[in-house]
Amino acid sequence: MNAKDVLRADLSRAHMMLKMLLGDLSDEDLLLRAVPGCNHLAWQLGHLIATEHQVGEMIEEGAMPMLPAGFIDQHGDDTASLDDPDAFLSKEAYLELYEKQRETFLGMLDRIEEARLDEPSPERMKRLAPNIGEMFHLMGSHELNHVGQITPVRRKLGKPIVM
Repeated sequence: MNAKDVLRADLSRAHMMLKMLLGDLSDEDLLLRAVPGCNHLAWQLGHLIATEHQVGEMIEEGAMPMLPAGFIDQHGDDTASLDDPDAFLSKEAYLELYEKQRETFLGMLDRIEEARLDEPSPERMKRLAPNIGEMFHLMGSHELNHVGQITPVRRKLGKPIVM
């Protein structure tokens, strides 16, 4: 197993876990907050998609699929407190967008020369991911961070344990 194989496994496993935990949640469920002050799941999904898009564009400009107009702003810090269902997409729409971003991101990983994983990341990423390989890894760990925030919502709703 080489570095790219490990990164692909991390990204794939994180995404599988996200989809498992979201599987039986409704669009309305995505607007619940586990506790006051937490971001609801709809915003978090948009945030994950927007972040992966932006990171992918830093690695290979022009490679990531376009997001709907205003999507990144719609899922920025200023909108995290919104509870209006009309301000967010359906679960199906989020998952469709995420699949396109992730498929492209994994394709980018497949195409990149392994030696390039050691190249320094852009300045704005250095604190979290000092090189290109760490940028790929960050997207898997970032997704897992948010996966951990789905379980309290599931418990609040009385949903069954899925893992």
